[in-house]
Amino acid sequence: MKLLLAATSGGHFATMQSLKPFWSLHDRLWITDPKSDTENLCTDGERVIWLPYQGPRDVGALLGNLPQVINILRKEQPDLIISTGSSIAVGFALVAKFLNIRFMYIESISRSNDLSLSGKLVYLLCDELYVQWPKLSQKYPKAVFAGYVT
Repeated sequence: MKLLLAATSGGHFATMQSLKPFWSLHDRLWITDPKSDTENLCTDGERVIWLPYQGPRDVGALLGNLPQVINILRKEQPDLIISTGSSIAVGFALVAKFLNIRFMYIESISRSNDLSLSGKLVYLLCDELYVQWPKLSQKYPKAVFAGYVT
């Protein structure tokens, strides 16, 4: 299976790193922003495409990144996109929906009472949405609680 892993630097990237037992078994491409914690991907031999950092609620950056997101997905044709957020997930979820590519979103463990803005936006678009607090799966019927990412 060919994976596309989309996560912004910081905690979202750290969460994706915690999923290594799964993604390391598959062909994969990383999409992230170049920061000190993500730059080791190149030295680790991972395939990476750098996108400019897209801050929360930064609609301009989201729209600015969309042409590149479309090109990446058309060229790479992944079987599954996995995103741990944050706002980088929204563009990929939107384009994945139109290109019929499976999209999975894993909400941050810090979101215990409600989904993040990115989570709320991709909730309508994604094929699978995982939360790390059981009560969120009760609040959002499509959300699945399958444990914690550590």
